[in-house]
Amino acid sequence: MQDVILAHGLWVPGLVMQPLAARLEHAGFCCHNFSYMGAGRPLAAHAERLASFAEGVGPAHFVGHSLGGLVILEALQRRPQLAAGRVVLLGTPVNGCYSGRRLARYPGGSWFLGASAELWREGRCARWSRPEALGVVAGTLPLGLGRLFGALPGVNDGVVRLEETAVEGMAERISLPVAHSAMLLSSRVAQNVASFLAEGRFSATAH
Repeated sequence: MQDVILAHGLWVPGLVMQPLAARLEHAGFCCHNFSYMGAGRPLAAHAERLASFAEGVGPAHFVGHSLGGLVILEALQRRPQLAAGRVVLLGTPVNGCYSGRRLARYPGGSWFLGASAELWREGRCARWSRPEALGVVAGTLPLGLGRLFGALPGVNDGVVRLEETAVEGMAERISLPVAHSAMLLSSRVAQNVASFLAEGRFSATAH
């Protein structure tokens, strides 16, 4: 059985990853949820905690949703010696986040974003240089909190725009008709994640 470390997104507890974890475990993986205070501390602090958590688990694949993907990228780039398998990002805004920047302009917006605010201004981890395969899943159903202040330009999942998910050096990217948070409940997303972790490619057609 192969180990998988899951990292959740901003404002939510690690339990939100449980539906995806259950499907991955049904596919033969052993899942470990990494929980952290998304808006409470800077990305570097989360990455260091994740690296320590991963050392305790041993060699593992990584799956991150939204901010969790950034935490994974930062941890693996800071610790090139950290043993890792394949990596999958789900709706992760590696090239900044239009909806995050827009939220920050409203009263109280910066407070809600907390220590994560700087991440949405520009991409920090948009290049992948490790040898492990990196796969990206992007949503195209525009339903999410990012639309509270109006529609988002271009193809998006309601929070993150398609163009914000591209990583230089990624092995493959697919776009699926799911919304940002609904990725964690989607059987189709889980099937593709399991396929990439097992074989290094998604089961759906990439585009």
